[in-house]
Amino acid sequence: MKKSYKIEVDCANCANLMEQAANKTPGVKKAVVNFMLLKMNVEFEDGADPKTVMPLVLENCRKVEDECEIYF
Repeated sequence: MKKSYKIEVDCANCANLMEQAANKTPGVKKAVVNFMLLKMNVEFEDGADPKTVMPLVLENCRKVEDECEIYF
């Protein structure tokens, strides 16, 4: 399953750090952050529930960029 989320982040480097953190989250098969569009596209692993995984993605992203936001 693939979903797209609006994000809030201040710089391209921070967006890159968010992408790396999201990709390390259990349940995420692949995450791609587009800084210009302020979007995060997430492909979930089979059987993963986006409602359970996305709070973990946000938590991991805030470890590297504490002022980021993901709207889900």
